[in-house]
Amino acid sequence: MSLTCFTAYDIRGRLGVDLDTGIAHRIGRGVARALDARRVVLGRDCRASSADLAQAVADALMAEGVEVLELGLSGTEEVYYATAHLKADGGICVTASHNPMDYNGMKMVRAGAAPLDARAGLARIRALAEADDFGPARPGGRLRDVAQEARAAYVARVLSFVDIAALRPLTILVNAGNGAAGPTFDAIAEALAAQGAPLRFIRMHHAPDGRFPNGIPNPLLPENQPPTAARVRAEGADLGIAWDGDFDRCFFFDHDGAFVPGEYVVGLLAEVFLRRDPGATIIHDPRVIWNTSDVVARAGGRAVQARTGHAFIKQAMRDHGAIYGGEMSAHHYFRDFVHCDSGMIPWLMITELVSRKGALRDLVAERRAAFPSSGEMNFTLPDVPAAIARVRAALVPQAVATDETDGLSLDMGEWRFNLRASNTEPVLRLNVETRGDAALLAASVARLRALLLGDVAD
Repeated sequence: MSLTCFTAYDIRGRLGVDLDTGIAHRIGRGVARALDARRVVLGRDCRASSADLAQAVADALMAEGVEVLELGLSGTEEVYYATAHLKADGGICVTASHNPMDYNGMKMVRAGAAPLDARAGLARIRALAEADDFGPARPGGRLRDVAQEARAAYVARVLSFVDIAALRPLTILVNAGNGAAGPTFDAIAEALAAQGAPLRFIRMHHAPDGRFPNGIPNPLLPENQPPTAARVRAEGADLGIAWDGDFDRCFFFDHDGAFVPGEYVVGLLAEVFLRRDPGATIIHDPRVIWNTSDVVARAGGRAVQARTGHAFIKQAMRDHGAIYGGEMSAHHYFRDFVHCDSGMIPWLMITELVSRKGALRDLVAERRAAFPSSGEMNFTLPDVPAAIARVRAALVPQAVATDETDGLSLDMGEWRFNLRASNTEPVLRLNVETRGDAALLAASVARLRALLLGDVAD
């Protein structure tokens, strides 16, 4: 039986179509064998289907003689950290993050919270799960609740990224989107208060609720941002923070309620790390790069580009000894957090930065003016290859440089763009940036839009 829930680096699919408890059980047994695992960390998000899927995975792991280290309701990053901290052979979080209600999936890592290799690890798990030839259960499997121990260690680690003595009184609006973030945030907030942090938090959509009564938690979508922005303004908050469903991404709003695009957050965090560790290496994705490259160069660091996606960024961080890696999609990766992404560390660091240097709006304004960007635009097209071919024919001859690390990136001198095809949909994703020229940005977006839609011959 061919399984359609395997993507480039995780498991994701529609319930009852691509994924169910039977398939989850087969994947669990496949993970145990592919990793030759004796101990595996297991967590889950708050989706209605996640508890049953996680139980199926736990049963499968135990059928392979594995000790299951159970976290229960938790964030993906808690699974990552616990896998390394508890010296497990692998970790699995049952989550579909920000996908629609009828989806679920799994994010997985091997020992040390290292990503699975798409061609070896994931391919091996898939082959085993599809063959479904596991035989009788093996002895020795058991379940151990490690939630309290693991969360305490996790909270201590994320707090190590912030100088609590430097924090000044701030009011912060936090929107968990009824995802998994609420309880973990509360543990962090409690620890901050115990250490005297003068922070006041206003909680919004805080309780985990797999029905998502306030919509699927995906703050990157423009239509999901106004409620958070309005509440920031209404409460007079100094900044706002929102998370996606499994909180491995966090998003920022300044005190005016304006959404802060992810590439500028990458620049802010890169600058903080380079002040702490001059000359360090920073990893970034290829979609929007000029602001990050400029910040890193000015701070005396080394910027290295890697393919979009957590498996590629994490491997690049290990390969280059990078202290930090960031994607414009709000994934932020930290060497001292087992090279993994976290949605809690960034807001702690930005809160310290605001405490030291002033309003987030002011910290970002100069960078937005220097390197304006379009934000990611998605085009659903009947013929994606033909659209890309039109762009190539019109613009590659005029380009200063061509880069195909991830999709097609063309440096046109005073403007630049990245065009990437989705792995799973007939969709093209476009990002455009310029050097301080908002009018050129608008003109370039219009030109590319016409080429992609086939409206003009350019």
